[in-house]
Amino acid sequence: MRGARFRSFGWLTALLLAMLLAPAAAALAQDATPGASPVASPAGSPVALGETIQSPTRDQLRAEIDADLGYTEAAQQGGTFIDAGTSDIQTLNPLLSEEVQTSTVMGFIYDSLIGGDPRTGQPAPLGLADSWEIAPDRVTYTFRLNQDARFHDGVDVTAEDVVFSMDALADEATGSTYTGTFNNAVASYRAVDADTVELVATEPLASFLYDIFAIYIVPKHIWGSVPFDQWKTHPGSTGQDTSMVIGSGPFRFQEWRQGESVTLARNDDFYGKVPYIDAYSLRIWPDQQQVVNALLNDELDTAELEPADVSAIEGTEGIVVTDYPTQGFTYIEYNLDPAVTTLFQDARVRQALFYAMDREAIVNDILLGYGEVAQGTQPVISYAYSPDQITTQYTFDQERARQLLTEAGWADTNGDGTVDREGQEMAFEYLYPSGSPTSDQLVAYIQDAWRQVGVEMTPRALEFPALIEATTTTPTFAVAQYGFSWDASFIQDAMFGCDQYQVGFNDMRYCNPGLDEIHNQARREFDEERRAQLLIEASNIVNEDVPIMVTHFSQAIVAYNDRLQNYTPGPWGTELIYIWIQE
Repeated sequence: MRGARFRSFGWLTALLLAMLLAPAAAALAQDATPGASPVASPAGSPVALGETIQSPTRDQLRAEIDADLGYTEAAQQGGTFIDAGTSDIQTLNPLLSEEVQTSTVMGFIYDSLIGGDPRTGQPAPLGLADSWEIAPDRVTYTFRLNQDARFHDGVDVTAEDVVFSMDALADEATGSTYTGTFNNAVASYRAVDADTVELVATEPLASFLYDIFAIYIVPKHIWGSVPFDQWKTHPGSTGQDTSMVIGSGPFRFQEWRQGESVTLARNDDFYGKVPYIDAYSLRIWPDQQQVVNALLNDELDTAELEPADVSAIEGTEGIVVTDYPTQGFTYIEYNLDPAVTTLFQDARVRQALFYAMDREAIVNDILLGYGEVAQGTQPVISYAYSPDQITTQYTFDQERARQLLTEAGWADTNGDGTVDREGQEMAFEYLYPSGSPTSDQLVAYIQDAWRQVGVEMTPRALEFPALIEATTTTPTFAVAQYGFSWDASFIQDAMFGCDQYQVGFNDMRYCNPGLDEIHNQARREFDEERRAQLLIEASNIVNEDVPIMVTHFSQAIVAYNDRLQNYTPGPWGTELIYIWIQE
């Protein structure tokens, strides 16, 4: 899964850890079957108290998945799978990954404790754990590790490495965006023996297996001497010391030519299924047009397309184009920290900007139909997707937008076309990720739409790492545009929780205690229908408060060379270890 402009939450990261590759053509944000229930999971998610739940084993589930997806034995092995990107990875430390492109690469090098089912996006024993057991109390989870797992330097992977990785994830000093979710879910953890790990949940949680998916396993003997607060800037993370890039996954790190490419080599000693291909290469192109040209010139195997690219690619001999709904959306976030800006403290201002946009025109004229106007925050493939239950539909209404601005005290008092209040004009900078012509087109449309209601925004495109810096590390932004991919639980507290500022994805500094309580209820609710209703209620609260505006739900467009076999793009991925190249 590529998409440097697409941020990802824990379960998606776990899929990537489980050796999944899913190019996601969310053209504006740049990172099918509906997402199934996280309760009715093949991994054995608990339904009721009082009995021990045993997951299937790796071998059992692998046989089922292989049969369902119709994987064929490779007629030949070897070759390099060449992927495309318009932005580089962020880090070589998997616990610091925040967006899809970095997570993809790290997921090929490093194992997670739990893997993911490529059919459903649900927990599965396809990571380091061969199986797990959930005690009758529904808070004690015991994971049995694969005894043949070795790091790429030949050292055994043990429970101590898992515990060390959780220590790093739990410590806010590390700087992981998954720390908040992990700490809210996990009360304690310990190594039972060399091959067994026990985790204790804070309470019985339907979401627990999703909450721990961001646990990449890093070697204690490599990273143990580095203080957690130095990880982000350490040479082992930034690429200056690549000797520290030691995982246990199906591919070994080979080279990172920053701004150009990342190359991985097959790990012939992998404890699981050894990949058919010799190598994986992520090639970085400076813009989308060069990606399209490279695809047409047979210089890469797969790429996500923007809507305008389809006509140039479709029908080309040897190239297959497919599209599907995803678990993601494109959104605009507001900085609600009054110490940074007071422009957006009044929800009526944020609502006005929502009404000022013609999102039907965005989907039809800019996305060319590859997307859906968002009602609420639950994506199309979510079990909680229910647009008819969203109480406020922000249909295009410029007069309503002007009225709300007036009610909030904003008026054009000097006749310059921009509304003002108490001497301050409604003018601000709008940050968004560079590299996407479609995104440029969207931002230009939004600029014009807001100007028509008296709001002046100045667009500024940033490389993705710089955008992350501006919205998280030093959050001095006013408004920013991103894309986001959710895990299959579709519980959204990682973005909207009061305690997720700096340790999650709550860049906005948004806080609604009532919403937090609903999300907490959803995490505890094992009945899918009741949980879905809670998530719809939460979606309505966010929709009214408008800390973010979801412009549309993403539709992926993927093009790939037909020499790829066993390649099945979809919202939850296709397994790289099974892909083989027909020459």
